[in-house]
Parts: sequence; C-alpha cells; structure tokens
Amino acid sequence: MTRPGGVATASGRDEHGRLRDEPVAHPVLEHTRVYDGRVFDLDRDLVDLGASQVVREYVAHPGAVGVIALDDQDRVLLLSQYRHPVRRVLWEPPAGLLDVAGEDEVTAAARELAEEADLVAGSWWRLVEIFTTPGGSSEHITLFLARDLAPTSTPFPRVDEEAGMQAVWVPLDEAVDGVLAGRLQCPTTVTGVLAAAVARSRGWAGLEQVAVG
Repeated sequence: MTRPGGVATASGRDEHGRLRDEPVAHPVLEHTRVYDGRVFDLDRDLVDLGASQVVREYVAHPGAVGVIALDDQDRVLLLSQYRHPVRRVLWEPPAGLLDVAGEDEVTAAARELAEEADLVAGSWWRLVEIFTTPGGSSEHITLFLARDLAPTSTPFPRVDEEAGMQAVWVPLDEAVDGVLAGRLQCPTTVTGVLAAAVARSRGWAGLEQVAVG
C-alpha cells in the first residue's frame, strides 16, 4: 500500500486482521557513523522513500530489558536512579542494556534483577515491548513480569549512579495512580506498571511464560 507522497507502508494488520506495527525496509543509500560513544552511537542514513530521499540521524542503541517484579502482595519494586539528561531522580524498575554477547533477553532480565535488586525470580512472563523514542533512537525494550521472588545469596556491588539507589515496594494500584497523575514518568515504569495492571485485570491470561536459560 502507498501513502500520499509515495511512501510505501506495511499493511498494518496481522493474519487475523488485527492492527499491528510492521517493519518496512526502505533502502539506505548511505550510512555514516557520526559518533562512536561509550554506550550509544550516533548514525546518519540517507533513506530512499521512493518519491523522495531524506537524511535521518538517530541514536543507535543495543536494546535493553526491564523487570516488573511483583511480590505476593502485588507490590511492584521500583528503584531510584539519577538520570542526568533529564536532571531528575526517577523511580524505575530494574533494567539494563543487552550488552552481553549471546545472552537472551530473559537471561539478561534475570541478571539485571540480581545486580540491581539482589533478587531472583522463580517465574517469568513476557509482559510488553516498546520502542522508547522511535523518532530519534533505535532503542527497543522488552519488559518481563517476574514473580516468586527470593533474595540472592550475596549482594551485588554497585557503583556510580547505582551506588545510591533506593528500593521501594509500591502497591500496584498506587503505582498506577502515580503514573496517571504524572508523578512517575520513567517510560519503563509507565509502560510496565500499566501493562501489569491490565494483565492482572484479565487474570494474567495471554502472557507468554518464559524460562531463564
């Protein structure tokens, strides 16, 4: 299908006719690495849209995972972390980059839960997936639901921003209120808390259970 202006798009529907996002591979005529960063890179592409050619600059991101950890009282674990670009301390779920070669997503999530919260989980489900800022970054985050929690045998050493992290257990409904009131603005918190609340209202049906390798 073609939009006005000649830009080809996907059908936007799955095999059952339900709305979905779909990849579209427009030809990249030129690709330039503008900047090599410590964690993120900046890329510039000349993209052929058919009726026109455009230059797009974006942050090339390795991807990440996050964990919505719920205890037996349906309280969600949130950690305080200073985020310098927005000059705020945000309340966030445990999360981290996919920066270990060969590590699958749920294993990375389990590692982050142990490293940031000194917890292990006996049960895991794939909760929701998001592109955080698709207009300017390739960052993709998969959020997992973790339950049947227990402490790790030893605490993990933390440095830099993580050294001062505080952990709080917040009732899920209270966290939803914080999101809707704008008190909690971290994208993984907003997405994960709302997704968990909806999944709970549906009796947790439809979530894909996964296992740590």
